[in-house]
Amino acid sequence: MDLLNNRSSVSEFILLGLSSSQEIQIFFFAIFFLVYVAIIVGNLLIVISVILDNHLHSPMYFFLANLSFFDLCLSSVATPNVIADFLRKHKTISLWGCMAQMYFMHFFGGGEMSLLIAMAIDRYVAIYKPLHYKTIMSRRVLIVFLLLSWATGFLHTTSQMVFTVGLPFCGPNIVDSIFCDLPLVIKLACTETYILELLVIANSGLLSLICFILLLIPYVVMLVTIWQHSSSASSKAVSTLSAHISVVTLFFGPAIFIYAFPFNGYSIDKFLSVFYSIITPLLNPIIYTLRNQEMKAAIRRLSSQHVGSWLTH
Repeated sequence: MDLLNNRSSVSEFILLGLSSSQEIQIFFFAIFFLVYVAIIVGNLLIVISVILDNHLHSPMYFFLANLSFFDLCLSSVATPNVIADFLRKHKTISLWGCMAQMYFMHFFGGGEMSLLIAMAIDRYVAIYKPLHYKTIMSRRVLIVFLLLSWATGFLHTTSQMVFTVGLPFCGPNIVDSIFCDLPLVIKLACTETYILELLVIANSGLLSLICFILLLIPYVVMLVTIWQHSSSASSKAVSTLSAHISVVTLFFGPAIFIYAFPFNGYSIDKFLSVFYSIITPLLNPIIYTLRNQEMKAAIRRLSSQHVGSWLTH
């Protein structure tokens, strides 16, 4: 820590935010606050429903609950600070606060990326190996997939941040976004960062693009396979797969645009960052609950049980 402070004359970064207008910032405060509350409630509802409802004790819902947990963590890294900044005239974040923000954004983002791949494998086994599904997707396998997701998140962020932490920052210190992100902060370093820029493009941008393609192809193949059948079971599978494809597209789309071309300084990047870190964690529970009858039924049962117990007391 002392090494970074000795090499850097910058002790904090200034965040430009989304607008300089006080009225618009108050409007954004209200919107972001409501969205964050919805993220907390929606994702917690899924996690609690999967834990408490025996009907949801299956591999698919195990992954879904963990996806909601990752979304909760990902949105909570920066969003509370972003909401508070809308009420502040001077939006600043300390050097180490900035580093922590970047570390955990990529930690949970990398973990979620890995979990989405595990969810695709789960659907593949369910469709093509239905008779062996429970044997293949055993509890031990689920735990291994989950541990791999956490390990992927750790390796993904550490491999980039270990070099970023050592960068000297001598000024300027203005970040044109609502929170710290690797490409924006790296550009502010007062040293040559070409190798680190390539690492970010490969580790975040190229990796996101490859994972997106590798996920999209089997999902499309599975959809085509299922559309050849016309049963209620297959229509349920189509609904589940289309929900998965929607979530994968929402997660990887902005990430590819931000990190595959991270140092071109597109003005749309800050809005894509909002989408990636705030809108996607909001939409994920909506997509899964609206398109999943079992999840909706579980939430109704959970609500009726708590209302009933509240009335009896």
